[in-house]
Amino acid sequence: MRLITLGVMAITLLSSAVMAQPASTEADKAVRAALAAKLPILTIDEVNTTPINGLYEVVYGTNLIYVTSDGRFLMRGDIVDLESRELLTENRKRDLKQAKLASLNEDDMIIYGDKSLPYQVTVFTDIDCGYCRKLHSQIKEYNEEGIRIRYLAYPRSGIMRDGKMTESAALAESVWCADDKHAALTDAKAGKDVPMKSCGSPVAAQYELGQDFGVTGTPALLFNDGELVPGYVPPKRLAAALKAQKK
Repeated sequence: MRLITLGVMAITLLSSAVMAQPASTEADKAVRAALAAKLPILTIDEVNTTPINGLYEVVYGTNLIYVTSDGRFLMRGDIVDLESRELLTENRKRDLKQAKLASLNEDDMIIYGDKSLPYQVTVFTDIDCGYCRKLHSQIKEYNEEGIRIRYLAYPRSGIMRDGKMTESAALAESVWCADDKHAALTDAKAGKDVPMKSCGSPVAAQYELGQDFGVTGTPALLFNDGELVPGYVPPKRLAAALKAQKK
């Protein structure tokens, strides 16, 4: 069960490992060369086979596209196996997000709740957003429901504008640079003044990560399996969804 369900078809979300086989060296080189000539700004992480002959999966970050080996045809969209009723593209994107999520350094996060709690949610947050503040005001309730909250910064106004750091990014930077990050975050979300600081924090990198994950607003909740849930979810409802997910 998900917070957002697919009710049109009973299609399963199973492991997509079968779809993520590396392309042959020859095909890998051909795809990379073709895309380098036609899409030079694209940074390719992987080239993999798909169940469709002649069509390759190209991974960049936690996103993917499909191309033919000569680079002539490019496809964005979902591949569905109608026999097994698997959402192959959806599965694969989730795998990529899950792997990226697992690789993150918790030292760069502001975390509420210890690792003994049964559930964990990573939250992209903006200091000023109303529902972000509402979520943070209930942080004790989330912990009491068994949910560990890991914050990543996502200034909604972006990082830079007109050659200087945006106000929301500067505020996030000050929080992440504070000696007591937890106190600074709570104060900032309560509208209190926080001493302005700059320390080469991970705020910009976390904002880029949010964009890579498809964050379009805050708060954005990221489950351990890579599912991204937009918006505020009350503690008890979130706990119920996480509990159902584990079954």
